Amino acid sequence: MNAPRADRLQTFAWTAAGLAIVGLFWLLGPILTPFVIAAVFAYICDPAVNWMVARRVPRALAVLLVIVALGLVLVALALILVPMVYREGVLLVRRFPDLVEMFNAQVSPLLMTRLGIDLQLDAAQFRQLVADNWTNAQDIVPIVLGHLKAGGMALLGFVANLFLIPLVMFYLLQEWPRILDALERIVPRPWLARTMRILNDIDSVMSEFLRGQLSVMLLLAVFYSVGLWFAGLNFWLPVGVLTGLLVFIPYVGFGGGLLLAILAALLQGQGWPPLAGVAIVYGLGQLVESFLLTPYLVGERIGLHPLAVIFALMAFGQLFGFVGVLVALPVSAALLVGLREVLGAWLASPVYLGKEPPALDETPGPR
Repeated sequence: MNAPRADRLQTFAWTAAGLAIVGLFWLLGPILTPFVIAAVFAYICDPAVNWMVARRVPRALAVLLVIVALGLVLVALALILVPMVYREGVLLVRRFPDLVEMFNAQVSPLLMTRLGIDLQLDAAQFRQLVADNWTNAQDIVPIVLGHLKAGGMALLGFVANLFLIPLVMFYLLQEWPRILDALERIVPRPWLARTMRILNDIDSVMSEFLRGQLSVMLLLAVFYSVGLWFAGLNFWLPVGVLTGLLVFIPYVGFGGGLLLAILAALLQGQGWPPLAGVAIVYGLGQLVESFLLTPYLVGERIGLHPLAVIFALMAFGQLFGFVGVLVALPVSAALLVGLREVLGAWLASPVYLGKEPPALDETPGPR
């Protein structure tokens, strides 16, 4: 088999495999969520397991320790964030009429003077609306518990998935070297070198992006939390941590965190100093993220533009739901490597280089 025909056959095989995987995700999407979550966590935690194994810790014990540590971190985050976010929401509902009055007293005159816009909100109406619905808002916990009781099967499915995720994660991390060896044995020998090179490129892009972005998220969560604490914000910890976690989605993290911080500063009712502190912290945070953390920890050579990340998250979420959001970035990294391969083949093709294709042998045969 000549080289061009072999390359075409390999390209066709990879295309067919990709389409088959997409179709499988489409059909099995409703049950894939715990497996995909476990796979993403396993991929992120694999270096920690390998580090412990290299220091003569049994792999099963290393996997167990990593999963327990990850679980403790996630539980601690939930215990810290959920009560604080709930308290902030309750405080927002209580103080919303006061914010309306502040708007009428300070912002509305500026709009009228500078832009000629006469905008006045009815604070009394908002206050009455809050008073009428406050009892219902207080009863939200019993309502939620009632829905959970009525939807017993849904609750059972959630609990089952919650226990399934660490179980799947354990087996993936434990068997990962054997899985890689099995996949390598399946690949046809003439395709092995090129296939392994492509897979290594995909792993490089995915690891540098996901693990680098995780480092950026953690550092920014610390930066924003400490900065907002110095700025005197009461809800500095939940706002700072949420801002760092939301940074995973470009622009949305910064904008959403800034909105939460401004809202928290307004709720304190201490005038402009907290707002000025929020502006300084988020301005410095954007500079640190753009010019220091992202270039050094994520890397410019990855090629995943922020707009491409947003489009991938939205597109895969629309097509595959929550599972699509989880696999959007890994699949985008694989597609990026594939596009580089296609671009390299195009730039080396006779059509692009303007070379004549090799002439066919037109020597007449015996008559």
